[in-house]
Amino acid sequence: QPIKQDIPLKFCSYNGTICCNSTQDLELQKQFEALNVSDPACAALLKLTMCAICDQFSAQLFEIDSGPRKVPVLCNTTDLVKPHQSKVGDSIDFCTKLWDTCGHISILSSPFAPPMQGSVGMQYSSLPSKLTDQWRSRKDFCEEFGGSEDDVCFKDEPVSLSQEKASPPAGLCLEKIANGAYINLVPHPDGSNCAFVSNQQGKIWLATTPDEGSNGILWINESEPFLDIADEVLFDTEFGLMGMSFHPNFVRNGRFFLSFNCDKMKHPGCSGRCSCNTDVNCDPSKLPADSGVQPCQYHSVVAEFTANGTASEPSLATSANPSEVRRIFTMGLPYRGGHAGQILFGPADGFLYLMMGDGSNRDDPYNFAQNKKSLLGKILRLDIDTIPNAMEISEKGLWGNYSIPSDNPFVDVKDVKPEIWALGFRNPWRCSFDSERPSYFLCGDCGQDQYEEVDIVIKRGNYGWRFYEGSIPFQPTKSPGGTTSATSINPIFPVMGYSHSDIDKNVGSAASASITGGYFYRSMTDPCMHKRSVCPVQQIQVYMYTRHTVICL
Repeated sequence: QPIKQDIPLKFCSYNGTICCNSTQDLELQKQFEALNVSDPACAALLKLTMCAICDQFSAQLFEIDSGPRKVPVLCNTTDLVKPHQSKVGDSIDFCTKLWDTCGHISILSSPFAPPMQGSVGMQYSSLPSKLTDQWRSRKDFCEEFGGSEDDVCFKDEPVSLSQEKASPPAGLCLEKIANGAYINLVPHPDGSNCAFVSNQQGKIWLATTPDEGSNGILWINESEPFLDIADEVLFDTEFGLMGMSFHPNFVRNGRFFLSFNCDKMKHPGCSGRCSCNTDVNCDPSKLPADSGVQPCQYHSVVAEFTANGTASEPSLATSANPSEVRRIFTMGLPYRGGHAGQILFGPADGFLYLMMGDGSNRDDPYNFAQNKKSLLGKILRLDIDTIPNAMEISEKGLWGNYSIPSDNPFVDVKDVKPEIWALGFRNPWRCSFDSERPSYFLCGDCGQDQYEEVDIVIKRGNYGWRFYEGSIPFQPTKSPGGTTSATSINPIFPVMGYSHSDIDKNVGSAASASITGGYFYRSMTDPCMHKRSVCPVQQIQVYMYTRHTVICL
């Protein structure tokens, strides 16, 4: 997460919003000195290259689809400087400059040397080497360390993204293919033309999608649902079956997961710890009833189901076993509003991500979104493949049958919930991973009075609520649960969004301003939308069905 550094670093000279602190700066200096480069010109370029890890956009510079890199993506031609990246002077072809200057210079423990054969992880030889020892030509070298057309690249100075705003497309054409109130659509994991759709009441159907341009319809036999758990689901304006996600190996193991709400006064088995508790300085007995609903009467639930045994193999199943396999997560909600509830599997790591709102209708009075002892106002990351025993659940204070991924950001931090992946959300209603860049995790977070935002979610990221609504400072009317210092959070502001006042002027009603999520559009069916983010507002939910088709519900 970038930090604010008013005083320039001593070695790398970065300041402002950067990704290094003074300790990391000192470590970079030691690594640089260990290279033992005698040529001053080459040494200067290597220093710039190593210090690029401190750039506020280092996540883009050091990680591409193939995984993390030891050196940044190097600009190697004018063509590789992207439309969204500023072009400055003649320093664009940095890869050639580095090759010409350092090609024949001996470098000890070179960051450009390939990993040693047979080594575990990224282990490199400590022997001196030259670029020309490993690469036959500048072309070979720059093909290895340059980037694709979509990568931000390093050109010997801090990355500066263009401030020019892309002009919006003239419009987006939508083809109506079905009627009905469906809240979720998930493509069948087998890659066929089938998809799972669900309604808020608690029913799931296996649908057949029409071929593009066929003028066909989304075919659903509503009399034969894939699964019906309506008797277990609390259905109300803000409650119901909130999310569904299929295990990465569903076609073999038949496992899938549902996120829904239940009422402990009506549904047997609807029982979990209250999220308003002494750990977060909240007493449920002091909370008023919300429209007749008592604190923690309603719960957020994640449960596992299976399609095993209903067909010769899970991918052929047309119905699921109606009995839960396992209750993964249960939490009592303090209020009726702002609980989110979407679930997604990370395409790169296979862990389950659970989106949780701040649990309140207004102001987040108990500061749940910033309190790291609370799971409200957070995105959680859970391991549902490693099931703990009862003792582990109790000792670790878990909220159900899941484990904590070892690389979660707060896994070893005292008095912080280890489930947390990111925090500072009001109501992250719908999120998605970029299909071509899985590290890009996009979330639409619904605002309260002023602003609707879209965030790129990163590990340990803090997205500001309730100190900020978007990038606008927010002042809660009351704080019975205490507060957090606004100077301590290093908020990450939205990558895009819109204010309610803009909606008032352009549409005429701020009541229609709520954002519902977004997807990166990767199809060429509509070239004008290619690589753009499609972020619908209230009443329209967008789903990416295939690489070529967008379905709106």
